Amino acid sequence: MVKIKSDKVLINKPNKEIFSFLSNFNNFEKLMPEQVINWNSTEDTCSFTVKGMADIGMRIKEANKFSFIHIVSEGKAPFDFDMMCHIEPAENNQSQVQLELKANMNPMLAIMAKRPLQNLIDIMVSKLKEHYE
Repeated sequence: MVKIKSDKVLINKPNKEIFSFLSNFNNFEKLMPEQVINWNSTEDTCSFTVKGMADIGMRIKEANKFSFIHIVSEGKAPFDFDMMCHIEPAENNQSQVQLELKANMNPMLAIMAKRPLQNLIDIMVSKLKEHYE
């Protein structure tokens, strides 16, 4: 099991607004790196291709209003994973956001995939912050 966390970022919006954005996959394309192509989404599911690597599908499994979103792999994916979006209210109508990824993969794949997965969630949280600036 590979566990990866992004840095916590402070965003100048209330947690309700960030939760609303992150709980709709139609918004996720804005958070993806340029290597992501063939994006398809509904509010609850998405699928895409990481250029030269893999096809991936995801769906929202659980959402606790304004604080937590649990996303799971679905359909095409080279390994099973869970992604958690943690959203905490902060002072002055701000929020702290952290993404966490748990991937179930063999040790050999884990060695190759850990850095790209870390880069992915770091890019996503960075683009989320940029989206609100």
